[in-house]
This record gives sequence, structure tokens and C-alpha cells, in this order.
Amino acid sequence: MLTGAGAEVGSATMEERSYSSILDDATIGTQIKGNLFNFSTSLFVDVNVTVKEGSVFLTGSVPTPNLRIQAIKIAWQSDGVREVKNEIQIRDHSSLLDVAKDKWISAKLRFKLTLDKEIRSINYSIDTVNRHLYLMGIATSARELKRVFAYARSVRHVRKIVSYVRISHKGNDKGPP
Repeated sequence: MLTGAGAEVGSATMEERSYSSILDDATIGTQIKGNLFNFSTSLFVDVNVTVKEGSVFLTGSVPTPNLRIQAIKIAWQSDGVREVKNEIQIRDHSSLLDVAKDKWISAKLRFKLTLDKEIRSINYSIDTVNRHLYLMGIATSARELKRVFAYARSVRHVRKIVSYVRISHKGNDKGPP
């Protein structure tokens, strides 16, 4: 798990967040994932955790409402958590094909963002659950965010787009360098 924290900090030169913010977020995420694992290995596997500036973003699917609530409680137990955004869904017995389609949607959008030189793709976390596409991160400008949404809307099979993206306080409307 420390490798993930090192990789996070190593990407700070590309991101809008500071080194200390990235390290804090990596620490929070690692602590939450560890606590999920200690509670239940299936909860650890079923719940995705993304942290940006102390905001915890939970996605995935679990078999019961009680496990959903437990994951939220666990997320709030970590020091430094400012808010928890819960998008965990109750499992509807998705088929392997549905799970593959979700992975494909996320990969397709990640690919499109990475190829666009006017988008700093490293600033975005992408997750798809039951064809609901979740975006979290920091856009360098309103123009960049508009481009990201255009790409998200262009991906086939997406039922809904949920955004927790904010525009950088640096006010740079020129986009990435």
C-alpha cells in the first residue's frame, strides 16, 4: 500500500494539488482501504476509494444496504476526512458482461482524456458502476471541464454521469501547460 502513496506523491508535479495534499490524501485512502480490509475482505474488494483534498469518494457495489452503511462509517473514521461522497450501489446481481462493460466505459474515457493534450487527465479519477460514470478531480479551467464532459457524453452505454469535479482555484482558463 505504501507503493501507492509513493506513486501518488510522484505524480504531484503533473497535478493541481500540492505534494502535501497528495500525501495526505494517499494516507487517508490507504487508512480507509486498510480498515475496509480489516472489517471484511469482500468490502475491501467491492468498494473503491478515491480521496482528493480530504474528500472521500466511495463507489462500487455491495450486496446489502448494511454493508453500504458500514463502508461509509469506516470512511468517516480516518483522520483528515472532510466529507464522504457515497455512490456505493446495492448489487443487482450484475453479470460478468455488465462488469466488463463498466470497465470498458472507464477505460474508454480515460483513453480519450489521455490523448487530448488540452486536458490534464491525471487530475481526474474515473469509476463506472452499473453504467453510471463517476468523475472526481480538479479541472484546470471551465473549458477543460467542458471538454471532459463532452468526452464522457460520447462514451457509449453510459446511463448517467455524476460529477464531483471542481475547477482549480488558480483560475487558469488556458488549460494545462
